Parts: sequence; structure tokens; C-alpha cells
Amino acid sequence: MGTRTDKPRKVEAASVPTSQPDVAQPEAKPAPAVPVLPIVEAASLYEALDRIEGDTLDLISENLGECTRCRLHEQRNKIVFGAGNPRAELVFVGEGPGRDEDAQGLPFVGRAGKLLTQMIEAMGLRREDVYICNVVKCRPPENRKPEDDEVATCSPYLFRQLDVLAPRAIVCLGGTAAQALLKTKDPISRFRGVWFDYRNTKLLATYHPAYLLRNPNAKRDVWNDLQKVMAHLGLQGKKPSR
Repeated sequence: MGTRTDKPRKVEAASVPTSQPDVAQPEAKPAPAVPVLPIVEAASLYEALDRIEGDTLDLISENLGECTRCRLHEQRNKIVFGAGNPRAELVFVGEGPGRDEDAQGLPFVGRAGKLLTQMIEAMGLRREDVYICNVVKCRPPENRKPEDDEVATCSPYLFRQLDVLAPRAIVCLGGTAAQALLKTKDPISRFRGVWFDYRNTKLLATYHPAYLLRNPNAKRDVWNDLQKVMAHLGLQGKKPSR
């Protein structure tokens, strides 16, 4: 299992003997600040288990099958399992497939996917060098955000994928991916660009490429985040074009 942040222990105040009521007590010091986003203990059944011995991407895909485990299957065209180098040192995790991905069965092939490709190339890599997948494997209707129960149903397959891939770094694209892996409801603005330990792997969250298409001024923030990943992986890269 990966490194996990222990839950802070509750410190009980020392009791004062009733036989000494007049002894002045020292003024209580303010409690130390609690980290904004501790990585909490796993809540799901899957995360309570150890890694699956002998697991492979092919086996995970076979176990997933023609999935009908949640309502997202009702309108999907194709399951989008993931694609890329099975020995990649870097994995990108998005929210879920969009219209183009649902049609082709491949992750990040629409407009946001083209921007992701540019981001990867700016890091000095090619798409074939990395692995790309999503929290949910089927397109949510009208590209809405996946519901909590849909994430809970599908994310165990993502957890298994990440365990098999065992990359040196995971980049979560957008809040949904980061919240699913870090088990938090905090908005991405609270922890974007911060390194976390996830099951013996470094994890960092940044904005989703689709967000950058709507808010191009945020590209600078994302490039700063990607530079942290590049430094961790020892990549040179090049400054992306605007």
C-alpha cells in the first residue's frame, strides 16, 4: 500500500486534581494549524485491500467487460478504458470521456485532447510515452460531471490501473480526478500544484485542458505545475507556444 497520512490523534488536556483548586493553570496555547488536505484513510472496499497480485491492464479490461454497473452505460457508445505506454513513468487522469472520446473509444481526442497533446510535447514527451485514462469509463450525458455513485462504481478500475502502471508521477487533470484519488471534496484551487503521496507514487493536480480552453489565462499556472513534474522526472522540455 502507498504512504498514507495518519489521522491526527486527539490530545486530551491534562486533568487538574480537585484537591488543588487554587493552582493557576497556564494559558492554553492555540492548536497547531491542520493541513488543508491530508490524505485520509481509504473509505472504499478496494482501497482497504492490498494490490491484486498478478494484475494486468488486460485483466482489468476483461473484468470491466461491457460494463452495466451504473447508469452511464445507458447512453454510451464505447467504453474508454485508457491508452498509452503500459510502462509509462507519467500518467494523466481526467474526469471522463466526452463526445469524441465516446465515438472513438480513446481518451482525450477532442479539442481538450489536442491541447493535452501540446502540453505533453512541451514537457519533451510524446503521447506514446505517457498513459492517459479517466475516473469514469463512459461518457456522462451532456458532458456533465460524474455523480458520486458513478465515481464510486468506476474508480476501483482506475485504482487498479494505477497500481499496475506504477508510474513515477500522476497528474490529475481537473478537480474530479484529484478528488477521486485524494478522497476529498475540497475544490482544486485549494491544492493545485501541490505534491501528494499516492500509493508510493507522487501525485499532482492541475487544471483540466477543457478549463484552459475557456480560461486561457490559466495556462501559465498549468505550465508552472508541469514544470514541477518535469523536474521530478528529470525532463528538459520546452516552453509551450501560447
